[in-house]
Amino acid sequence: MPRARLSKRRLFGFDRSGPPPPQTAAEAAWHPWTIPNAIGYGRIALIPLFLVLDYDSRHGTNALAGICFFLAGGADYLDGIAARLTGQYSRLGALLDPLIDRTLVLAGAAVCWSYELLPRWALAVLLVRELLMLFAGQAWLRRGFALAINWPGRIAVAPTMFGIWLGLLGDRSVGEVFLYVGLSLAWIATAFYFRDGLAQTSVSSST
Repeated sequence: MPRARLSKRRLFGFDRSGPPPPQTAAEAAWHPWTIPNAIGYGRIALIPLFLVLDYDSRHGTNALAGICFFLAGGADYLDGIAARLTGQYSRLGALLDPLIDRTLVLAGAAVCWSYELLPRWALAVLLVRELLMLFAGQAWLRRGFALAINWPGRIAVAPTMFGIWLGLLGDRSVGEVFLYVGLSLAWIATAFYFRDGLAQTSVSSST
């Protein structure tokens, strides 16, 4: 059966209506060898390269390291487009993509912390949020809950990454602004996740 026509809004990620693809469900096969996952593997490879290059520099503002960070972050959008174009969704991709995003953000934050490229208090708030989501996510998975990514959480990634990237390039003042926007959206998203998690806990307890 041919796939439905892909609109431009859906292709570029603006239309997220409808249920998630069945290939990404918890019981679905992993399907590691897909084009979107190949892009994800490339993103993973760029993270240690970025860290080596930046920590080998004197001030943490190595241009080549900045390019690696930018490519690893920008490819997040590319693998989504590839999945929608090819229909190659997978359970592995659904789990891998947010994990790579968090690892990249924390790697960039670590460099910015080490060289004081961005305010350390803001980076600490970012770290607390990521750790909170990591432990809460594991707890929800053990209970069999599934929380869909909400819009604040989806949007928060871009300004957070962009702010860190600007910090890595030495543009602290503008980088701070984007980081604060990303943090605000991330914590709003966190509140929504906990609201939805508590709602699922209530439903589970009453059945």
